[in-house]
Amino acid sequence: MHQTLSKILTEASRNPIDHNLAYSALLIAKVEYPHLDPKPYLDKLDTLGKDARLYLDKALQKTKDESIEARVASFNNYLFKKEGFVGNREEYEDPRNSCLNEVLDRRIGIPITLSIVYIEVAKRAGLHIEGINFPGHFLVRCAQTVASSAPLIIDPFNVGALLSEYDCQLLLENRESELVFDQALLKPATETQIVVRMLLNLKQIYVNMRSFPQAREVTEALLALSPSALSELRDRGLLAYHLNDLPSALHDLQTYLKLSSLEDSDDNTREEHFQIWEHVKTLRRRVAALN
Repeated sequence: MHQTLSKILTEASRNPIDHNLAYSALLIAKVEYPHLDPKPYLDKLDTLGKDARLYLDKALQKTKDESIEARVASFNNYLFKKEGFVGNREEYEDPRNSCLNEVLDRRIGIPITLSIVYIEVAKRAGLHIEGINFPGHFLVRCAQTVASSAPLIIDPFNVGALLSEYDCQLLLENRESELVFDQALLKPATETQIVVRMLLNLKQIYVNMRSFPQAREVTEALLALSPSALSELRDRGLLAYHLNDLPSALHDLQTYLKLSSLEDSDDNTREEHFQIWEHVKTLRRRVAALN
């Protein structure tokens, strides 16, 4: 790549014309596809949105049902039945599931990328859909036209299934999360939060694959978006260590230990600090030997 992902995302954030969720998602895909041109895929979303609008209009003429539930049901029929988008359960960890270009080409993805397709196509079809940064399983929501009504909670990974709050609570429990369900977990996500979630997913996939150069590039982007994220500073240092970039690893891990606090920390955090301190001592000796 001629530019790092972090620089590209920073540049996009300064350009209000280009800066939208789909564009940012396609920039992230450049980690896997350095020469990717976003425009054909933005055009593909435009075409899907135009077709979806016509599909919804025809459904309205047929049913005369103007409720938001009916419009969402028609949109789900269009996106999942007519266009064939589906969740990839068999190869969930495949990096292609995290690349919007591949999801649009292959019609298959994971919760967050299918949610981005849902949001972007719906926007072009005249539906206002928001992301939900739900723990372990990204969701979307559609506000009701009646102010007193709760928003519709939608699961794009499961062909647009509508979820109740109880369903969301079960979803959280099935993930064996220590979090206790709260309505705040269903609040709309900002675009930055969605982009960060995408990057975190992709970073973990690359780490699991031991694709450390790509994981490092994604971590750089996470730090560009959240400079104070100490966990990303730590991870960048550990990735530099794996890549034998010893001076960079030493700098990041020393800075992490300096800025992080052990006050009120649990045993796992203290053990992690001890292990990183051991890395730092080894790195100091090895870097000194290079000089």
